[in-house]
Amino acid sequence: MKSSISKAGLAIGSALLLAACSGGGGGSTDASSTGTGGGVTASKVTPTPTPTPTPYGPVLSGSIDPVSTALTQAAGSKDLNEFGTELTAVSTSAQTAATTLGRANKPAAVATDQTALVAALKQLAKDATTVRSDIKSRGVCALSSAGAELGASQGLADVSAALGKLTAAGYSTTFAAPQLPKQQSRSLDNGTMVSKGKLRGDGEFKVDNGSKTDAVVSLVLNGKAVHSMFVAKGQKADIQGVEDGTYDVYVSQGADWDSATKAFTQSCAFTKFEDNFPFETGRTSTSWSITLQPVVDGNAKTNDVDPNSFPQL
Repeated sequence: MKSSISKAGLAIGSALLLAACSGGGGGSTDASSTGTGGGVTASKVTPTPTPTPTPYGPVLSGSIDPVSTALTQAAGSKDLNEFGTELTAVSTSAQTAATTLGRANKPAAVATDQTALVAALKQLAKDATTVRSDIKSRGVCALSSAGAELGASQGLADVSAALGKLTAAGYSTTFAAPQLPKQQSRSLDNGTMVSKGKLRGDGEFKVDNGSKTDAVVSLVLNGKAVHSMFVAKGQKADIQGVEDGTYDVYVSQGADWDSATKAFTQSCAFTKFEDNFPFETGRTSTSWSITLQPVVDGNAKTNDVDPNSFPQL
């Protein structure tokens, strides 16, 4: 039954189609007419325009400007913590610029310089991250030394060089390497007293610094550094005339001693001897000797100290 109904429907449809195609009665056969006869309406297709590439100059400037801004803000940091935060912005902006310029349409005449700039920006991003890591590990522990490490970075030098060549080719930017301090290696004469009490006692305190870094050793009484002495790496020194009292001994070690801040700026370490050191004057005077390098069968232990808890010199 279903099959016969389907065939009847096809027959009727054929008949209607033939009627629509016949020219009887002089009727119009204009294809543009709309009626029940199945007419067709034509429409015009507008092609999608090809986007015009942004000129290379604006792409270059737009990519480099944030890097320049981040470097300027880092150079203007007030303290080491702020500098560390700004280094994140330097790394991020340099990496973003490298990615953008790596995809940009560049003139054939500057293709080589463009490639060099992208590589330099990636290196700058890595260098900024390295300085930030060195701050966390106390490889650099002052604003001056952290700034000097960034200023001496290969990435920063390479970015400046690549942009110089692009400027010569007619593609200038507002980039200018910031003024950053130079790395220093300051020291004091061995045995120099960094802070000095009255030294009217009879006690003697000897220090053997056989380590590979300079040190400042402090005799601390009631939380205050009474006597502090600079002991150069590989040298020995002593404090004569220590007054009676029971002292704690704190040691700061590192490189590049900044006399203005009374602190090392590089490779900083802060320790405290576990035992205290009593000085008593009686029939004999007291003499103590310590070594700052590990020794076989040594009887003194030291503990790391938070630099924020270190006695002020």
